[in-house]
Parts: sequence; C-alpha cells; structure tokens
Amino acid sequence: MTNCVGINPLKSIAIVFIAIVMPLYFLASCGDEKKEMIEIVFDPQISYTLKETNVKTFISSDSGITRVIAATWLIFDKASEPYWYFPDGVYLEKFDSAFNLETSIKADTAHYFLRRSLWQLDGNIDISNMDGVRFETSQLFGDQDKETFYSDSFIKITEGEDINTGIGFWSNRNMSEYQIFNSTADFSVEMQRRTNENKSDSILIEKEGVINEEQTIMTNGEREP
Repeated sequence: MTNCVGINPLKSIAIVFIAIVMPLYFLASCGDEKKEMIEIVFDPQISYTLKETNVKTFISSDSGITRVIAATWLIFDKASEPYWYFPDGVYLEKFDSAFNLETSIKADTAHYFLRRSLWQLDGNIDISNMDGVRFETSQLFGDQDKETFYSDSFIKITEGEDINTGIGFWSNRNMSEYQIFNSTADFSVEMQRRTNENKSDSILIEKEGVINEEQTIMTNGEREP
C-alpha cells in the first residue's frame, strides 16, 4: 500500500514568492547604500615612482664610475626635475676610467639630480681621497659634468698631523687639489697636544696650591694652644 502526501498549493506559492522577492529586496537595499569616493592625488614632486632597498649599483659617466651603496633608494622620475633620493644614508666610491679608487664618501642623506648630473650630500659627511686626506662637512655638492666638488658650509680637512678648517670649499673630482675659503684655523695635532698638556700642567699646579694651602691651615691649627 502506497502512502500519498498531500501538498498545499497555497503553501507552495508562498515559498516561491519568498524565493523570488527576498533577493530583490536585498538588492534594492544595497543599492540605497551611500558610497564615499576617496580621491588619491599623485604629486610627482613628493611621490616616488620606484623604491629599491639594499642597493648596490654603478653609475657611469665621462669622468669615471661611481659605486652606490644604500639602504633605501627612491626614484622621482616624474618630478619637474627628476631626481633620486637616499633618505637612510649613502656610501659612494668614485673610480677613474681604469677603475682605480679615487675617493670614498659617506653621508646621512643624498639627492642626485639626473639632468644636471649633480650630487647633493647632507648630514654628517666624511670623505677620504687616495692620499688619505680626510674631509668632514655638513653639506657638499658634486658636479659630475664639471668634475668638481664644492661647499658653502664649514669644512674640516685632516692631512696627517695638520688640520685646516674654513667656511666654503672647492676641489677637483678626486680631491687631490682643493681650496678652503674663509679659513678659520690652521693648526697641527702636535700643537693641539702641547696645548692640552699645558692646560693639564696649569690645573695640576692649581690643585697643588690648594693642597699646600690646606696643609698650612692644619699646621697653624696644631700650633694653637
């Protein structure tokens, strides 16, 4: 014997109605939502187009080859004057055409302007040439086309026992020839050592004078009845 289950036609119509109408209701609700559009403005002067990290590369020019080592390299090639920016420090090695090392340069930050082939170094700048002469300053420009370095800032040059300082500086590309403008001091390490020794002797004499004075006071005190 077969059991038959009766189906209520009204109930079937209700199920079909819900299945069709409810999705349309949700679609209509979603269509009523307000969407906020965010406009992103690209400023080529301050927005880089490429970022590289842990950089080790070479730049070739008529004056020679420059090796660049940097933690971060930002490229702004859409700027009105395209440039590179090294915000986390840079180390440069400049070689001649025969790949002989001429100078090594460290700086806190650096810009390189492509059209002018010009380096701008800032921060704690430390340079050594092939003769072991050390140059220290806070800002330095390197013109690859003119093959010169120059600065309007304070500079300290150490060559062996001699130290020269001044405001303003110029040199050739390998820093073998240079000139200091507005020289502030010319002295040697030996002279500085002697000056420090003289200061130490003066301090010692003053201390001995104080000790003798204290001993005199104690002696006088013992003689009192």
